[in-house]
Amino acid sequence: MIALSVLLIGHSADVGWLFGDRDGKIRSRAIGVFVVGFWLLDVGNNATQSPCRALLADLTGKDHRRTRVANAYFSLFMALGNVLGYASGSYSGWFTLLPFTVTKACSVNCANLKSVFLIDIVLLAITTYISVSSAKEVPLTSDSGVAHSAEGPEQEPFLWELFGAVRYLPWPIWTILIVVALTWVGWFPFIQFDTDWMGREIYRGDPNNGQNYHSGVRMGAFGLMLNSIILGVTSVSMEKLCRKWGSGLVWGVSSLIMTFCFIGMLIIAFIASNIEYSSKGLPPNGIIIASLVVFAVLGAPLSVTYSLPYAMISSKIEPLGLGQGLAMGIMNLAIVIPQMLVSLGSGPIDQLFGGGNSPAFAVAAIASFLSGLVAIIGLPRPSTTRTRERTRDRR
Repeated sequence: MIALSVLLIGHSADVGWLFGDRDGKIRSRAIGVFVVGFWLLDVGNNATQSPCRALLADLTGKDHRRTRVANAYFSLFMALGNVLGYASGSYSGWFTLLPFTVTKACSVNCANLKSVFLIDIVLLAITTYISVSSAKEVPLTSDSGVAHSAEGPEQEPFLWELFGAVRYLPWPIWTILIVVALTWVGWFPFIQFDTDWMGREIYRGDPNNGQNYHSGVRMGAFGLMLNSIILGVTSVSMEKLCRKWGSGLVWGVSSLIMTFCFIGMLIIAFIASNIEYSSKGLPPNGIIIASLVVFAVLGAPLSVTYSLPYAMISSKIEPLGLGQGLAMGIMNLAIVIPQMLVSLGSGPIDQLFGGGNSPAFAVAAIASFLSGLVAIIGLPRPSTTRTRERTRDRR
């Protein structure tokens, strides 16, 4: 599904041209193909990550420390993939390797994207084969102590099981899900508009006119590569941070870092809109460096987002006996529902305030601040801290 989706996204302009997109700036058929491809990509990514998370939790058993370490390494390898992906996005010469990607409907910038996606499909096929052939799963049988009936799955579909399990969740799990939802309300505006913000508000580019916008997008991709490097470095140290400060405090502090970074983006955009640019229309180096620093720093809280919530929900759900697959499904609801709200609301809000990305980042700053507040206050502190406090009280 991921391979199909990137094919549709990369070739959306060509498919739109084939079905009649000729005149006008708005290529409605290409947009339709792109939307379908993007939707399939989102479904494919969710369908891939949730079983991976559940498998990690199953393999680490009831050892919460190993669960945290496993999810930290999951975050590390996501960072490695992101570094390669964003590095490829910051390079503008991919079309020279596959010159046939340049067509009447697809310019050089479009051909670069298409070429990267074609290379990605080859890498995806190789890595998927390695993963599937290496993972040795033990299927559930009567020996595992779980009773199965032939009519069980038909009587209780997983979707209804997912929603039905929600009413059995204790308050600590609800707290984690609330923090997850608020955290992702903070992340989605950045994920949607990061490179667009760089191209539109920092480089003052027009997506349909000139090269400034595309130069900004490539610089944004370079910033996201730096972001992924910091993400990977933070992932390696995640277990030590959690043992020292506690998962809740680490998560809360990371959300507050997000808040300061989003506020920083608002300040940088405001300064950029009120200063003189060079004769070529390019922003001063100080503005570019400040933007890249914000992109890079956001890698640290992103590492927390990719690892800690999954480890915490796994450890909390295990005593309830609901299963790790179901736990990841519930977690996914806390991510997907905010994603839908942000996706539907960010465009109209931005247009209401003049078409810039600043309103969405303001919402992101507020949501991440609330998530940090709830995490620090609502999530339990580590047992080691409680033990030390009891020892002091006895003394």
